[in-house]
Amino acid sequence: MSEVLLKVQNLCKSFFNVRVLRDVGFELRRGAVLGLVGENGSGKSTTMNIIGGVLAKDEGLIELDGRSIAPTNSRDAQALGIAFIHQELSLFPNLSVEENLFLDHFPRLTSALPFIDRRKLRELARKALELVDLKVAPQTPVLRLPPGERQLVEIAKALSRQARLIIFDEPTTSLTAREAERLFEIIRRLRAQGISVIYISHILGDVMRLCDDIVVLRDGQVVASEPRVNFTIERLVTLMVGRTIDQLFPERAPVSGPRRAALTVRGVSQPGVVKDISFDLNLGEVLGVSGLMGSGRSELARILFGLDPYSDGEICVGDTRLVPLSPRSAMDRGMAFLTENRRGEGLMMEASIADNIVLPSLIEQSHGFAHFLRPAQLSGVARGVAARVQVNAKTIDRTAVRMLSGGNQQKVVIGKWLLRAPSIFILDEPTRGIDVGAKYEVYKIINEMVEGGAAILLISSEIEELIGMADRIMVMGRGEVRSFCERANFDRETLLSAALWD
Repeated sequence: MSEVLLKVQNLCKSFFNVRVLRDVGFELRRGAVLGLVGENGSGKSTTMNIIGGVLAKDEGLIELDGRSIAPTNSRDAQALGIAFIHQELSLFPNLSVEENLFLDHFPRLTSALPFIDRRKLRELARKALELVDLKVAPQTPVLRLPPGERQLVEIAKALSRQARLIIFDEPTTSLTAREAERLFEIIRRLRAQGISVIYISHILGDVMRLCDDIVVLRDGQVVASEPRVNFTIERLVTLMVGRTIDQLFPERAPVSGPRRAALTVRGVSQPGVVKDISFDLNLGEVLGVSGLMGSGRSELARILFGLDPYSDGEICVGDTRLVPLSPRSAMDRGMAFLTENRRGEGLMMEASIADNIVLPSLIEQSHGFAHFLRPAQLSGVARGVAARVQVNAKTIDRTAVRMLSGGNQQKVVIGKWLLRAPSIFILDEPTRGIDVGAKYEVYKIINEMVEGGAAILLISSEIEELIGMADRIMVMGRGEVRSFCERANFDRETLLSAALWD
């Protein structure tokens, strides 16, 4: 039996006469973890979608166990022993955990009648959940699970199919640090059992600690394929972006002079969500918000923007109290909100880039008492914003947002709010799921806004990102503010300790 499980040679793929993969080739050994890295749009997902049967290749050869394969759909790939865990989860929130796990192959009471054997289903579901150490009742509706546990259900679904090759596409995106460590331990167990893994991630530190070999893609081509010991994070970054990045976070002058509050929050509470939240967000500063998953960070952001209610306290923009609080009233007072779920809440995936950019500003861009719209003017405005945030697309009027990479989708979300020139910008995980090059561009946009006098509330799960970008950091835990930390006193261990304290 050959040591090589998967062999890819000269893989090519084009969309609308645009070549996105050029002679991609690599090998994956049995029981090995192969890291696949590259900027958004480099061809990682396209390559894996071809292997996973989601897309058809134009040219090239894929061999599994020495046999040429060409899966035409995900069911074909599963039959070959290939499981693909996508970045965007494919779970049905209205169904139970056990129903999601066995949706396409329910155990039946008899082979003749289409009745589900519920007892066997529950037993099989418990065994599948044990594979990822997830202690939830199989009959629990998925919509009741937090994002991290939903990700683990997706992983359990793949593991229950006895796959020989498992592809993980950004699997830690929605996981806490503890859940991520659990995932890494699962991957190590898979490797020990002889199962091969392809691990795609923008978190290069995780790739370096987890993988045996690393393949780097840039512009649809393999620029390096070597054992992990040959790489450093600095070399990976250089190979990915085609240039050196001297620092991950662009320089910005610190806040100076007297502080003037843009947003004042006093005693904001909502039972079971947040409790007695008080802080000031000043013009010309970045206030970072740190905390574990479930600490109340995203819930607070939604309350501030008027998406969710609060029972006590007050929220003021400048000297004006927002009553009643709603997204429209928040927007009218110069607030903007970038949600952590860009695909589900931040974008119309089937609409064009231009339509997404101008959507929040249609009233402001309209004319007359009847609010007439001028398409040519809107198109010109959208092109200007797209150029400002460097969206990589040739025709923004005809290109659907779903066709863009994750990094470019995030730029569209940011761009649509920049068109309103907000004075207060709430950013919830603005760089989640995007590559190091796109992150740097997002950071530059944040700095430009702050230097222009805007106030930024930056929520992030990456402590290094907060340390690199924030002027102050507010640590949250269990829906409460634990502490504040000034830039001069930033310390990773101190911030973690405050977040973990009970």
